[in-house]
Amino acid sequence: MAKVLIAPSPLDGIEVEFVKVLKDAGHELVYPKKGEQLSESELIHWLNGAVAVLAGSEPYNEKVIAAHPQLRVIARVGVGYDAVNLKSATANNTVVTIAPGTNQGSVAEHAFCLMLALAKKLVVQHKAIEQGKFPRGTNLPLRGKTLGLAGLGRTGKAMATRGLAFEMKVVAYEPFPDLEFCKKHDIKLLSWEELLKQSDFLSLHLPYSKESHHIINKNTLGMMKPSAFLINTSRGGVIKTDDLHEALKAKKIAGAGLDVFEEEPPGKLGIFEMENVALTAHMAGVDVQSRDDMALSAAHAVVDILNGKWPAEKVVNPDVKK
Repeated sequence: MAKVLIAPSPLDGIEVEFVKVLKDAGHELVYPKKGEQLSESELIHWLNGAVAVLAGSEPYNEKVIAAHPQLRVIARVGVGYDAVNLKSATANNTVVTIAPGTNQGSVAEHAFCLMLALAKKLVVQHKAIEQGKFPRGTNLPLRGKTLGLAGLGRTGKAMATRGLAFEMKVVAYEPFPDLEFCKKHDIKLLSWEELLKQSDFLSLHLPYSKESHHIINKNTLGMMKPSAFLINTSRGGVIKTDDLHEALKAKKIAGAGLDVFEEEPPGKLGIFEMENVALTAHMAGVDVQSRDDMALSAAHAVVDILNGKWPAEKVVNPDVKK
């Protein structure tokens, strides 16, 4: 029997299929039951004796991994892995996996929720009515507007089809495009600069990397329309937060919808006090269906690897096998 830590708080106390998969394989499940993301020190504590972990966004850094030479699998309940130090994991002979193809629908729906909240002034309206006011007026349509997608992978494609359903014009920046998909859905591919200039709603679906770090900054924000809205459901580090705050204050852009932040939890930031900002707590990829799908995929990865199998489509550090 191997000890498996179930780290993500959304998985606390739910009896769904991933639990059965792990228990049927004879593993012991351990839950922190904190109700929020584990800190570095808490993660080090809870990983004691664990051979595998179903991982959320908690920090699997060099210190955490070095403290647990017994750890064989970090199975991300998600499709990104920037919270994991791959170099340290590989050196520790720890396999890191993701759950591809499990949450693009959830992220796209959430990004649309943020777009609608901004266009229809839901935050402003809600606060005003709470204060006893009733400020009727006009808001913005989505139909006829240009939806710009930075990234046209699984989530970008899910956004594209939803944008078309809302009668939007869809344009995209994607270095490795699926040309058949673009042709089928009449999606125009643009350069990065043209995407910034043409988008009425710019939705970010970029993986976080050295190249994408702070790709949204003073210069790129300055290329956007003053009437444009920025939506980020990818990773917080793609936006330089201080530059976004300044752009919003100076009305260089019309507003922003953010589900992710450079540091999480982010503390109190200046943008939080602005009425043209809609905020959520890194939950875009975790609706009930995607949560269950991601957890099941991660559970199968743990069982497979501990049984000597190799789910190549999920493994992000294949050098471990060598």
